Amino acid sequence: MSTIEDTEFSDLATIDWRNETLSYAQLKAHLPRPEMNTQTATVAVQGIIDDVRARGMETLKELAKRFDHVELEHTRVPQHELDRALAELDPLVREALEESIARARVFAAAQRPQDTEVGYSNGATVTQRWVAVRRVGLYVPGGLAVYPSSVIMNTVPAQAAGVSSLALASPPQKEFGGLPHPTILAAAKLLGIDEVHAMGGAQAVAAFAYGVEVENDQRGGIEPVDVISGPGNVFVATAKRLVKGVVGIDAEAGPTEIAILADDTASAKFVAADMISQAEHDANAAAVLITDSEKLASAVRGELVGQVANTKHSQRVREALSGTQSAIILIKDLEQGIEVANAYAAEHLEIMVQDPQATAARITAAGAVFVGSYAPVSLGDYCAGSNHVLPTNGTAVHASGLNVNTFLKAIQVINYSEAALSDVAAHVINLANAEDLPAHGDAVAVRNAH
Repeated sequence: MSTIEDTEFSDLATIDWRNETLSYAQLKAHLPRPEMNTQTATVAVQGIIDDVRARGMETLKELAKRFDHVELEHTRVPQHELDRALAELDPLVREALEESIARARVFAAAQRPQDTEVGYSNGATVTQRWVAVRRVGLYVPGGLAVYPSSVIMNTVPAQAAGVSSLALASPPQKEFGGLPHPTILAAAKLLGIDEVHAMGGAQAVAAFAYGVEVENDQRGGIEPVDVISGPGNVFVATAKRLVKGVVGIDAEAGPTEIAILADDTASAKFVAADMISQAEHDANAAAVLITDSEKLASAVRGELVGQVANTKHSQRVREALSGTQSAIILIKDLEQGIEVANAYAAEHLEIMVQDPQATAARITAAGAVFVGSYAPVSLGDYCAGSNHVLPTNGTAVHASGLNVNTFLKAIQVINYSEAALSDVAAHVINLANAEDLPAHGDAVAVRNAH
């Protein structure tokens, strides 16, 4: 006689909230999250940042040896290596990258905001002008997988914004002579990036944020950037949090996560496949199913048994699905499901319910929402036209996915004539006096009396 373990994937936790009425605060406190987060990594990461600031390239070399097991003379990748990587790129992969780039560029171009100008009396105007930041550091992770798609997702919106200086960092790989993976290099070359550094982790973030000076080397150092973007592990996400303020960041895009809001109309086969697709990233990846259908939950567990066993990275997937960050959450109805989804604020939220469009319209916190049964997360990873660099670990309640605005700043321009200033002079003086800042008023009065 078969047991539950034989027919259902039993490693995935179940959270049953069907008979619970939970406040938003209670939901936030009890949702499944990874045990190691940016708080627990802070001490280690701050030490790395301080060391990079103090010793620069020497620290980068030492950490490459310790973490990546490679000996580096310099982080900068020579131009001939970029050229070679593109020349040797599989034509089918190049074609796929070019399609992804083309779709991403269409969406990015449409995001560029327009300057605005408002006119008042006597020719007074106030203008908001959008200006690209000077220099951006693009981070592309390495480790268990290769992410040329992240090169595209970082680069295309920065180029659409008009950023003039782009530098890309990706971890050195022992099997490629201390260079980043050749597909990463090929994608960078395809996009016109000629400054690529073999460095990863928190140390790459620190190098971009504070710069690295190198004397007597024609390759030079690493010039500080204004914005750092790109996904990474918990150490990269923590480093971005710690340097925020010194530089701008896109979001704390750490270990990946998927939430699926589904009812009994959903395909268990699709749901299981999509959970696995995110779980294969690494053991810290999160996969959460939110459903009011116990039948669907059971069917998904059944599908997971066979699909996990047959997927290439089976052990990695099993570790991710059995971690504290993954679970099936049983809810009493769709209304509660929407509440849970908004509290979870998933990096990727798939909606497979009877009316997915109406439900998607009620989602207020997610990095990206995938509507219906034929919009899997992997579509957004590569060829939807959207961006896959998205906020994780609940930060989608306040942060956005990477987009053109990430690399723009708004400058306000005030243009008033003498007559226009006179129109509001008394109001400015009265408000300045009300705030006990009389010199503010005097700065206007002296012009009025001129």
